[in-house]
Amino acid sequence: MPRDSANAIATEDLLKAYRLGYFPMARSREDASVVWVLPDERGVIPLDAAHVPKKLARFLKTEPFEIRINSAFTDVMMACAEATKARPDTWINDAIIEAYCELHFQGRAHSVECWRDGKLMGGLYGVVMGAAFCGESMFSRETNASKVAMLHLMARLRIGGFHFIDAQFFNEHLVQFGLIAMDDADYQLILEKALTAEADFFAAAPDQLSATRVLQSITQTS
Repeated sequence: MPRDSANAIATEDLLKAYRLGYFPMARSREDASVVWVLPDERGVIPLDAAHVPKKLARFLKTEPFEIRINSAFTDVMMACAEATKARPDTWINDAIIEAYCELHFQGRAHSVECWRDGKLMGGLYGVVMGAAFCGESMFSRETNASKVAMLHLMARLRIGGFHFIDAQFFNEHLVQFGLIAMDDADYQLILEKALTAEADFFAAAPDQLSATRVLQSITQTS
């Protein structure tokens, strides 16, 4: 259920849209306007049923990356907006980058980043709405970097009392983490509950959790 919008996105309007289940997307990286989207089918990761794939758990135990939180939010967004061979265009335009960077400045949007030798190798970002984390996008410049960021995110959210990750659309790539499909009516019910609950994104360590703590926090393996 898309609706067009003018170029600039006010953060008040963005947060209001999230409370109703909408989120913005551009038709292309260079498109100046956005479309407000309310999917009929939602992709959601319930955090009480999250999974850690066994192969990825073994990789995580090698501590392959330094994990940082919010140290390069804009860089993460710009990387998510980059064209790749697999994704020649993206839905993240300048208006979206500006609006979410402002949300980050306000303490409402966060990034989880994977670093190696001082270089940003992968990460993700999203918006906190009560006890819901609205995931926006992720990227990898090295194998498994975005997946490791996802594991650290899930552990952090579990520790902080969050209910679920809103992945927006159902995506087969995220099923390995426990993603389920949910119709909009059911999503609105869990969103309403999450909006009235309290959660703390920083209840865990300020930056990197140990691999053991991550895996213990996400109790199920597959």
